[in-house]
Amino acid sequence: MLFDSSIRKELARSFGATLVVLVTVVMTMVLIRTLGQATRGSVNPADVTLVMGFTVLGYMPTILALSLFITVVAVLSRMYRDSEMVIWFACGQGLARLLPPLLRFAWPVIAVVAVLALLVWPWTNSQVQELKTRYEQRSDIDRIAPGEFQESANGNRVFFIEKDTDGKQRGNNVLVVDQKGASESITSARSARLQILGADRFALLSQGQRLESARDRPTLRLSEFSEYGIRIGAAPANPLDNPDVSTLATRTLLLQPTPANQGELGWRIGQVLSAFNLVVLGLALASVNPRAGRSSSLVLALLAFIVYLNFMTLGQTWVAANRIRFIPFMLALHLGMLALAALVLAARHNGWSLRSWLTLKGRA
Repeated sequence: MLFDSSIRKELARSFGATLVVLVTVVMTMVLIRTLGQATRGSVNPADVTLVMGFTVLGYMPTILALSLFITVVAVLSRMYRDSEMVIWFACGQGLARLLPPLLRFAWPVIAVVAVLALLVWPWTNSQVQELKTRYEQRSDIDRIAPGEFQESANGNRVFFIEKDTDGKQRGNNVLVVDQKGASESITSARSARLQILGADRFALLSQGQRLESARDRPTLRLSEFSEYGIRIGAAPANPLDNPDVSTLATRTLLLQPTPANQGELGWRIGQVLSAFNLVVLGLALASVNPRAGRSSSLVLALLAFIVYLNFMTLGQTWVAANRIRFIPFMLALHLGMLALAALVLAARHNGWSLRSWLTLKGRA
């Protein structure tokens, strides 16, 4: 009992430190990627912090599973290195006896992974998609700040508005400079209002004039108008019409078992199952080889995690493409990984080795 409590305390300390390091690394990577998206115009610069926070929260199931895996391998490797495992084995206890205290420590983390993967993951994706969609669907009128010259989304048009009213649906003293190929036009108007006609957005200018010129013609054309319409983009689409599967609730994925939904469901459930399998695999892989260095088991564990995660991602793609069925894939990957970890653990628990197996086979 004393040993169980002491190992759980050490696991808790190591888990906290590992989690802080991994979250810091992931936040840095996500921040760089989000700033790049903001530079390209995919994300509102004012929403960079929100997008980064939602994205990191969506990655938390994978971060927690990896932190738990690294913690198990690091703590047990330290026990091998300090000869604590020798004392444990000398007391008549086997390696498999360490599994119960490890699972008692890991089950709250696995429960948090389940909540994050099944409930929080779709919510964070929907929030990020809403922020991006809201920013991408803004019209050229929405981009205008009163008193400033502002370039349109495609770079062919420059707007200026003295002031706006009614939530940017109307504006006064508007100037529009439009360039298409070799022609250029300058349009000014007393007021403008935003209107949706069919599938397009139009800015309807009132009481103004338009000056047109062309590089290949030395003439100018001046016209006055009482009302003039400029198309400024497509009407905003409803993101609910074609939702991304990553934003759908887990209950919806269960009720609508399409290949794409099953692929996403396999990814979410797989994160929970992988967290459990990684605890068993970490116990099986933890060891210290003086000839290979102190970090050999940790490097091997990280390679195993990367392979496992890539198989989960590949399986999600295959299930979504209907190349493999949902249940056979889940059984083959996760049950196969658990069986492999249990086999390695049983071999180390009983002292089996390839050399002894070959010797027994040669004697037979």
